[in-house]
Amino acid sequence: MQTLTEKILRLAPPGGLFDETVIGNLFPDSSAGARALLVHRASQAGEILRLKPGLYVLAPPYRKTEPHPFVLAASLHAPSHVSLESALAYHGLIPEAVYQVSSVTVARSREFHTPAGVFSFSRVPALAPRAGVEAVTVARNAWAFIASPLRAIADAVYLNKEVAWKRDGIRYLTDSLRIEEDDLRALSFEPLSEILKSIRSRRVRAYLEGLKGAVSHVG
Repeated sequence: MQTLTEKILRLAPPGGLFDETVIGNLFPDSSAGARALLVHRASQAGEILRLKPGLYVLAPPYRKTEPHPFVLAASLHAPSHVSLESALAYHGLIPEAVYQVSSVTVARSREFHTPAGVFSFSRVPALAPRAGVEAVTVARNAWAFIASPLRAIADAVYLNKEVAWKRDGIRYLTDSLRIEEDDLRALSFEPLSEILKSIRSRRVRAYLEGLKGAVSHVG
C-alpha cells in the first residue's frame, strides 16, 4: 500500500474524501513536487481516485464509508446546492432514476465527469443563493444544501427559458418533470416570498404564483 493511502486510511475522512490541504497537513515537510509524486503513485496503484485537480477520494476497497454524492457535489463546485431533478427525487416527487447529480450555483456553470459519477452545475443568479434551500443531514457526519421542492421547481423554470405559466401551466411539472398532481397539492409555499425576492425573474414569479393559485384552487 502506498504511503499516502496508509496515512489517509488512518485519518479516516468521511467517505474517504480529501484534498490538497489534507495532504499538506499529513506531509508538512515535503515539497509540492514530492506531494504530487505521492498522489501520482497512489493514483497509479488504483488506491485513490482523482475527482478534480486537488480533490481526491479513496478507491472503494480502501474506504470505510461511502461518499454521499451530494457531499461530493458540494466539494466539486462551491457555492452550490443540490436542485432540479436530483432534489425532486430526494424529496420523493419524481422517480429515483436520476443518473447524475444536478446542482445550481451562482458561479459559472460546470460539469464534472468523475470516477464517482457525473455532476452538473447550472448557473441561476440569485441575490440570496440559499433562499428556499435547506441544510440536510444525508449521511453520518455528512450534510448537504438541498433545494426545497419549491426552490427546485423555481430553478428548473428559470433554466428552461421556454417554460411560461400562461402557455404550459401545471403540465410542465406533471408531463416534463413527472410530478404527481397529488404531490403538488401537498407542496409547501412557505419559502415562496424569499425565493421570489432572490430570483428576480418575472417569468419565474408568474409561474410560481400561477402554480400557487392553481394548487390552492384544486385543494
